[in-house]
Amino acid sequence: MSNFLKSTDFGILLIRISVSVILLFHGVYKFLNGIRWMEGPLSQVGLPFYIAYEVYIAELLAPILIIIGFRTRLAALIIVFDMFMAVFLVLREQLFAVKEAGGGWGIELEALIFFGALALFFTGGGKYSVSTKSSWD
Repeated sequence: MSNFLKSTDFGILLIRISVSVILLFHGVYKFLNGIRWMEGPLSQVGLPFYIAYEVYIAELLAPILIIIGFRTRLAALIIVFDMFMAVFLVLREQLFAVKEAGGGWGIELEALIFFGALALFFTGGGKYSVSTKSSWD
């Protein structure tokens, strides 16, 4: 039991699950309610609307891949890109803001997802993954 409590692989599993479950809620919401609202922020920076469909890959498919541990590094990289785009397109005014309620950072959730996914990009999925043979795992 003591070896299990000191397991890096178990820690990676917890990061995989926590980052993915949090992001899945956002993806399911967008799947059920649509992404038409993204047209404005995309057009403001000169990007076509079809790019918004990336959110379904990044917030539905990628978290599922990370949870099961299949192509974890690739899925994590997709999420890193998604969080960068979310801040750049929608939340850039909150980048240096402090939230009134509780004094938190304006983009703390996005930052936690970004850095959690970035950590998974560097670590890979760990021992508790369905796939460990590819360099993208």
